[in-house]
Amino acid sequence: MSGKLLLVDGMNLLFQMFFGMPSRIFNSQGRAIHGTMGFTGALRRMLEMTEPSHVLVVFDGEHGNPRTRLSAEYKANRPDFTDVPEEENPFSQLPDIYRVLDGMGIRHCETEDCEADDMIAAYAAACRSTMDIVVSSFDSDFFQLIGPGVSVMRYRGEKTVVCDEAWLTGKYGIEGRSYVDFKSLTGDAADNIRGIDGVGPKTAAALVNRFGTIENLIKEYTSIENRRLRGLIGNGLDRLPVNKALIKMDECARMPYKAEELEFSGRPASTREILTAAGLLP
Repeated sequence: MSGKLLLVDGMNLLFQMFFGMPSRIFNSQGRAIHGTMGFTGALRRMLEMTEPSHVLVVFDGEHGNPRTRLSAEYKANRPDFTDVPEEENPFSQLPDIYRVLDGMGIRHCETEDCEADDMIAAYAAACRSTMDIVVSSFDSDFFQLIGPGVSVMRYRGEKTVVCDEAWLTGKYGIEGRSYVDFKSLTGDAADNIRGIDGVGPKTAAALVNRFGTIENLIKEYTSIENRRLRGLIGNGLDRLPVNKALIKMDECARMPYKAEELEFSGRPASTREILTAAGLLP
């Protein structure tokens, strides 16, 4: 099999569009559709930009997160939408988005026992030897997947950036295979993961390029010449393996579709036509 597989982080795109739209949009039935409209328009542009032969959109399901067993603080900073009015709740528009995807002939799924990141990583690992892979998300954790034939698209209309090996090296001075170790040192505020105090991106890149992995750094950190840095690493040794386990994606996650089932050959209609076909516009 050959071609190009577009893997879309569904929740990431939904939140980007739901909160990024300039105003709340309601249809003639008084139903809020701004998130769905933004999602549909953005996905159409992604399809035009990437021209994929296969497409999958993955959403996080409503289930416990196994990573919280490693750290109760993991993603504990995320907002709770339980009591939020429907028009202000991005999850309320998921059924409409699923109808849109069905109408476009695009496969989609919700995770049942892992994060969407893990399922996307599993598909990237399984298909990268036979297809080019484009992952669409603003979640920087996906940088760990960047390598030959695998890139990350950060969609923003005309300001969209495609992050490949050259981009990652230019931005951080590391390769994709080192990103998990790099981020274990810097931490991730978005996921509520605390890094090593006083270690920023430049220092983290230098450490990763010197020691290779967190495991080697833990074994050999006493060889660091800078006394202050050596002390900072020493004080955070227990945190580093946990951080790496939280950040590293599970490439063995279950894949609900075979690669050939993700084939996409449709030519996207206009956003209005898609929404009308889904019963959201007259």
